[in-house]
Amino acid sequence: MKFNSTLSARFFHLVFSSAFLFSLAVATSAQSPNNPPMASSQLEGQKEELYARWNDYKRNPNPEQQRFAYPTAQEYLRRWGGDESNETREVRRWVMQYERAMHQQTLYAAYDAKEYAKTISLGQPMVKSDPEYFFAWALMTKAGYENLLAGDRSLNTDTANAARQALALLDAGKVSKADPFTNIDAARGFLNLALGNVVRDEKPAEAAAAFSRAVRTEAYRTDPLAYHRLAVAILKGEFAEVTNEYNQKFGGREPSAEQAAMLKWLTHLADQAIDAFARAVALLDKPEQKNARAQALTQLTTLYKSFHNNSDVGLDELIAGVLSKPMP
Repeated sequence: MKFNSTLSARFFHLVFSSAFLFSLAVATSAQSPNNPPMASSQLEGQKEELYARWNDYKRNPNPEQQRFAYPTAQEYLRRWGGDESNETREVRRWVMQYERAMHQQTLYAAYDAKEYAKTISLGQPMVKSDPEYFFAWALMTKAGYENLLAGDRSLNTDTANAARQALALLDAGKVSKADPFTNIDAARGFLNLALGNVVRDEKPAEAAAAFSRAVRTEAYRTDPLAYHRLAVAILKGEFAEVTNEYNQKFGGREPSAEQAAMLKWLTHLADQAIDAFARAVALLDKPEQKNARAQALTQLTTLYKSFHNNSDVGLDELIAGVLSKPMP
């Protein structure tokens, strides 16, 4: 970049003149017996006074006084929100919790009214300014999932993103209060189940991973539908991908170490799907579930025989004891 020489000369003249005047002012001040308060000291006093006022409002038992705490905190953060003192961090945390409480009522109102698209549109700006607002991510997931159950898939992309973000907060240990769920395990189970259902057609491999995590929670440990969808997602996702790759690489060719390794992995995926189907069949034990059980058993039998020399020997024993064994 080229500077205008006249402008540069003026600029340096201004800088050095200002520096000289500042030095002179400091020297003069040092000689004065009655120095005025420094600006930084005045600001620090104002900061302490505003912090104390906020504390008084916050702790006041009178609701009429408490209502001044929020605007006072906002004013404090407007002026000193950029520093990292203990006081500023305390005010910042309080404002975050206060605003979350306000937002929570708004989100609940939309969700309870079954206005699922509105719930998501209200929640998105909230999490943009507060990315660790677990409640908003979770309630948006619930809204999108309810919308899917009603037959509308238009919110699926936003729902999947909300579920992923909420689960990331759980995995990072950043959630101490699981609202709107009863506890962390229930939150993890539902969020994974919802994610699996939302993406199971477009991203079956991701759905399989989500369903697998869901059935390992107490809430869905005995849910036959979750196991059935896990099995289907495995087959439609990674199993189908590996099968295609296996056929392209090794179809009609001599056995090799690479071929054996891929076949071993393919068999492992099949075992996972067989196990999930077997758990679904074992749990579909009510009279009203007779038809669903028969369908799941047909799928299980076909897959089992494909990997057991076209025989179903041992299948009944597998179903009978599968619930007492860990998942593969």
